[in-house]
Amino acid sequence: MSLKTLATSPLSGITVLVVVLAFLLRFYTKFDTAERLFSGEELALFNGSDQGLPILLGILGSVFDVTKGNSHYGSGGGYNHFAGRDASRAFVSGNFTGDGLTDSLRGLSSIEVKSIVEWRDFYHKSYKYVGKLVGRYYDSQGNPTKYLKGVETKAARGAQLLEKQKIEEAKQPSCNSRWSQDEGGEVWCDIGYPRLVQRPLEIALTGKMSKRCACFEDSQLDQPGLEVYEGCERRATKCKV
Repeated sequence: MSLKTLATSPLSGITVLVVVLAFLLRFYTKFDTAERLFSGEELALFNGSDQGLPILLGILGSVFDVTKGNSHYGSGGGYNHFAGRDASRAFVSGNFTGDGLTDSLRGLSSIEVKSIVEWRDFYHKSYKYVGKLVGRYYDSQGNPTKYLKGVETKAARGAQLLEKQKIEEAKQPSCNSRWSQDEGGEVWCDIGYPRLVQRPLEIALTGKMSKRCACFEDSQLDQPGLEVYEGCERRATKCKV
């Protein structure tokens, strides 16, 4: 067949088109191991349902190859809900369905945001970093967004508050405690008396007020805000809880 005939043949044109399409399909479905930018739709392809593709997950916009954890992240695995998406919020919320599988951290406390940042650090140490997810945390050029910077600032603030709380609470020793199924809970002090006290930094850390058990000596018992355990004598060194 002459070149002129090949060029003008409808059948040969279709053949060439099929070859080109096959090449493009192979090119676009082959995973590029170099760092890259992903759209949400692209990341969703790597959810473990296709054994010919690696398994990827996103957290705070960073994308990691978790294929080596296939038994966990692959189809049917306990962590498969994280595959093919950025479900940052679920790392602390425990909500692995519907709206819980989102990258929005709206309403989370500084300590919860700090925990998610630590999860991202874990993936950096344990799995291969492969790129960024364009959207909430990275723009179309791969630059961090204001939202990501805000998350990291809030996490750093949480770490500072946690350290401050640790220092403050070290000034007043905590109670000893134990629990058993048969006897329930018990707190006691080797020196002083058990009292419930507010943890003022807890609201900034978790968004909720909480109390802890601390030991106070005789000279401190008149301080405001000290709460005797229900059913426990004022001078008891041991209380059931």
